[in-house]
Amino acid sequence: MIEYKVVTVPVKIAEEIMNEYAAEGWQVVATTSSSVQGFTVNSSTLIITFGRKK
Repeated sequence: MIEYKVVTVPVKIAEEIMNEYAAEGWQVVATTSSSVQGFTVNSSTLIITFGRKK
C-alpha cells in the first residue's frame, strides 16, 4: 500500500522541504505551482505530493 502526503510550501524553501521528507522515505510524486497575489503580497508556492510504501 502507498500512502500520500500533500504539502504547500513557498518556492524558496521547497528544496529544503523535499530533502527533509526524502530523509523520512518520502518520494516526490507530483508538483504543481500556485501563484497568490494580494494587495501587498506576491508569493509563489508549490503544492508537492509525496508518496511512500506503508
